[in-house]
Amino acid sequence: MTFRTRTFLGILLASAVALGTSTLLVERSLRQFQYDDIRDSLLSQARLAAYLLALQPATTDEAAIDDEADELAALLQVRVTLLAADGRVLGESEIDGPSLQTLENHAHRREVEGAGQTGTGTAIRPSTTTTVETMYAAVVVDRGPVRYVRLALPLTRIDDRVATLRRLAFIGLAAGLLVALIATAITSRLLSRRLQVIVETARRYRAGDFSRPTRDHRGDELGTVASVLDTTARELGARLSEMERERAHTDAILHGMVEGVLLVDRDGRVVLTNPAARSLLQMRGPSGGLHYLEVVRQPAIAGVMAAVLADTPSAPVEIEIDRDPKRRVMASVVPVSPQRGGGAVLVLHDITDLRHADQVRRDFVANVSHELRTPLTAIRGYVEALLDAPADPDEARQFLEVIARHALRMERLVRDLLRLARLDAGQEPLERIPCPVAGIVNAVAADLDPLLTGRRQTLVRDLAGEAATVTGDPAKLQDILRNLIENASNYSPEGSTIEIGARRQEDGVVMTVADRGPGIPEADLPRIFERFYRADRSRSRAPGGTGLGLSIVRHLVGLHGGTITAANRHGGGAVFTMWVPEA
Repeated sequence: MTFRTRTFLGILLASAVALGTSTLLVERSLRQFQYDDIRDSLLSQARLAAYLLALQPATTDEAAIDDEADELAALLQVRVTLLAADGRVLGESEIDGPSLQTLENHAHRREVEGAGQTGTGTAIRPSTTTTVETMYAAVVVDRGPVRYVRLALPLTRIDDRVATLRRLAFIGLAAGLLVALIATAITSRLLSRRLQVIVETARRYRAGDFSRPTRDHRGDELGTVASVLDTTARELGARLSEMERERAHTDAILHGMVEGVLLVDRDGRVVLTNPAARSLLQMRGPSGGLHYLEVVRQPAIAGVMAAVLADTPSAPVEIEIDRDPKRRVMASVVPVSPQRGGGAVLVLHDITDLRHADQVRRDFVANVSHELRTPLTAIRGYVEALLDAPADPDEARQFLEVIARHALRMERLVRDLLRLARLDAGQEPLERIPCPVAGIVNAVAADLDPLLTGRRQTLVRDLAGEAATVTGDPAKLQDILRNLIENASNYSPEGSTIEIGARRQEDGVVMTVADRGPGIPEADLPRIFERFYRADRSRSRAPGGTGLGLSIVRHLVGLHGGTITAANRHGGGAVFTMWVPEA
């Protein structure tokens, strides 16, 4: 309901109540005035009737007394009752003589008792004879057997007069309400217009539009409110603009941070979080106003928060917040000064990649050391054997072949390491041209024919016609397939088949290499492309391999903008799926 409507209804209701109350009071006053007037008139007529009776000679004839009651009633135009001292009815203008004996004694009627005590008495009640609301007036008369003269007048005249006046009052009330309605509508409309101007201005101020001031600047209270509103709103607008700029800067900083930030007040209630914190703490909904214990489910972080809120310095803690995938976070908490409201700020640094990189570096150093130590040890052993004791030419040749084989292995390892370094540094050039898929597969098959023939393995091709051409660097695509097919050959049993397929999918070409080996343990699939990563014994690296082939494959595919995944095929064996985009 609008203010104008409430104002209109309030004024209208007040006017209606005032007019209705005044009409009711006037009606009651008029009714009471009529009652008083009729009572005084009846008493005067009763005294007149008593005086007239006193002038007549006294008689004991009840028929004559009843006739006198009829004559007085005709004269005064009221009902007349003549009573004996004991209350017995001697004459009644409304009842014939023989029926007077059936009337009850009137000694205990209130008007009769009042007349007996003070000389006059009045009462209002329904008549037992006519059942009409009637006013009674009785006076004492000293004339023979007649002791009281009682006059009665029905009040139907008063009701008729009051009803007429009530109709006139209601007409006046309706006219007054109509005038009040018009006046209220005009007043509320004028007031609503002024308030609407102020409200519209306040809405513009709330929306940030401070260009137009309020036009209502009269000298009354509303004008004062409008003027104060203008001044206050402009000052607040300037401050809000500055605060919005600062808040926008803060939000941009918080949303751009990779560190999670969580701010709590002095009571431990969450005030602010950024997306990184919500992700690290796995918040599922709004956290504002919640206690930090409802949000932070890591006991170590909660302990540091509690210590800082209790003004106890605490060192950063490193924790593991997830099991799958495993994530490590460095949590540090700093207090907020009491001058700024108190509280604490939790900063979460996701060091999962750092720890993983550190572990990869450690594994890499250890693996490189192991891979270099193994051939060096073999070379040194055979060289010492040749130096210590002369051997026959065949044995010496055998030793030299072993030395050459291990030297070649070291050369391949160093070459692969240098290539990985170039790929990491982005120094590998890429030439993208349309390449025939069948030609690349045939070239790789020819290179690996001695290996496949020696293990009695067969390369089965399934190259779709729509995937006859792939856009990429032909030399690097051959390196990718050579590593995948060689890897499949090393881990497949002798006499098995290696399947290579190609098909077009999603604006690119998908190529697969599948073997019939023991497959890859599910736990090792996410890390199969890491350098020197060893799966279980069933997938251990074959002799002569450097352990860097799949890592090089991943880098070369990424250099083309594609993806590669490894999975276990149904029925046994592993399948590597490579997608190379058109552009």
